[in-house]
Amino acid sequence: MSDKNRRVVVTGMGALTPIGLTVNEFWNGMMDCKSGAAMIKQFDTSKIETKFACELKGFDPLNFLDKKTARRLDPFAQYALVSARQAVEDGNLQPEKLTEEEKNRIGVIFGSGIGGIQTFYDQAVINREQGPGRISPFFIPMLIPDIAAGHISMQYGFRGPNYCTVSACATGNNNMIDSFLLIKFGMADVMIAGGSEASISELGMGGFNSSRALSTRNDSPETASRPFDATRDGFVMGEGGGALILEELEHALKRNAKIYCEIVGAGLSADAYHITAPHPEGTGAILSMKMAIEQAGIKPEEIDYVNMHGTSTPLGDIGETKAIKKVFGDYAYKLNVSSTKSMTGHLLGAAGAVEAIASILAVVNDKIPPTINFANPDPDCDLNYTFNKPQERKVNYAISNAFGFGGHNTTVIFKKYE
Repeated sequence: MSDKNRRVVVTGMGALTPIGLTVNEFWNGMMDCKSGAAMIKQFDTSKIETKFACELKGFDPLNFLDKKTARRLDPFAQYALVSARQAVEDGNLQPEKLTEEEKNRIGVIFGSGIGGIQTFYDQAVINREQGPGRISPFFIPMLIPDIAAGHISMQYGFRGPNYCTVSACATGNNNMIDSFLLIKFGMADVMIAGGSEASISELGMGGFNSSRALSTRNDSPETASRPFDATRDGFVMGEGGGALILEELEHALKRNAKIYCEIVGAGLSADAYHITAPHPEGTGAILSMKMAIEQAGIKPEEIDYVNMHGTSTPLGDIGETKAIKKVFGDYAYKLNVSSTKSMTGHLLGAAGAVEAIASILAVVNDKIPPTINFANPDPDCDLNYTFNKPQERKVNYAISNAFGFGGHNTTVIFKKYE
């Protein structure tokens, strides 16, 4: 059934983000230049250096899951199930009306960069204080990142390809790219793809603080995530989930599905440089973007918008800027680029999925989400970063980049469907 000419479109989306608990709320939050950062409320921060993050606000799992189910899920899996439910409903998949054969052709690739880190911490404390005999029988299933994809498939009876890829902060994109390729090569007709993360915990924050990756701007949390600003000092931790319904075009047309856009290109590469630091010249990012543009069969000058990885780290923002200049040449200065992490914080394994949704909505609405919190120019960051307010622009093609610890680079290209 392999047919590389099969076209893949996006027909449903779901989002749980620090600036909105639905896709519409997320978009409106970006258009309002809303910051999701605030002092942490989930736990006592007295022992950690960074005391703020971009938490989900107003999310109660019991609004979506029964008490028994919620208790047996780490928060990252709760976020996965809820964002996937939004996407399934938005895509009007109606699982209860599908035949068994149709369910065999629907898969799930959904991951997390870290998985159940709070569950790990809680059970480690029980082990230390009460012994291994008191460890929960649900510990391992709650911990492992692939369990989110398993739960989504069990929720709806989807028996197509089912797994997760884990590539740190590139996880969401990798899951989307695998789903795209499986559909393209005829191994599925519909895929639920995405990522979720719940790492705002003492262990998660403490670990990233130790690696000097997080901003420590405790006196001004709302403005701490400031990509491309000369005074940026690290990323702001976020949490949440993003899910997308990817579907073969003819299958979508046959059921009169709403079509947001088409996925036309994907790129993958490695820096082969350092476990956490990006390559200073953006070498891997260049390869990833070039691969995606080549696969899409377009010229670099046809891209209108790049949703940058843009984490607000001193090295990362410069490296990605250099990569864009190398790929696009003089046209780099005519592009609109931005980092929506300035508003959501960094959702780690969920970042690629959530930022794909931001990119798709830019294509649908012909409006560029902004990079907020800019005040101090950095001479090494001199592109049009769409600072401090959205910008209207015809967006026929958008790129979404996601890079991860380990030197993983991913790029996805979305095309306006007309």
